[in-house]
Amino acid sequence: MATRSTKPSKSTAPSKTLETFPNPAPARDYLVHIEVPEFTCLCPMTGQPDFATLVLDYVPDKKNVELKALKLYMWSYRNEGAFHEAVTNRILDDLVKALSPRFLRITAKWWVRGGIYTNVVAEHRKRGWKPAPTIDLPSFEAGQPMRG
Repeated sequence: MATRSTKPSKSTAPSKTLETFPNPAPARDYLVHIEVPEFTCLCPMTGQPDFATLVLDYVPDKKNVELKALKLYMWSYRNEGAFHEAVTNRILDDLVKALSPRFLRITAKWWVRGGIYTNVVAEHRKRGWKPAPTIDLPSFEAGQPMRG
């Protein structure tokens, strides 16, 4: 009879390692938008779990983050105590160290605790990088014909 281990395999164990891969379009600015709806860490005061949705928006330079490694990295915080501001900035610092992106913004939307919602936003801009100007496109309502 086969036994099943409850210990996670190395490929699914939480990890602080952020793996990367080469940017497939390094000559172009483009936005990578990632949402992590189940981020968890512990309140350093009470030990109770704190939950957040993390939104990562970045413009890669030479590297992109590998998503499975990012998931395992996020899981590594589940049993760590950290204030919202501290953990948000630590994640930003770790991603900047691993990726050296042109731009990275992390928005941490913390779930209500004691009747208070907290959002923490932290940004990094590579020295000298300026975003291309945006192009305003007309918006169309669904089902409405384009006029022209």
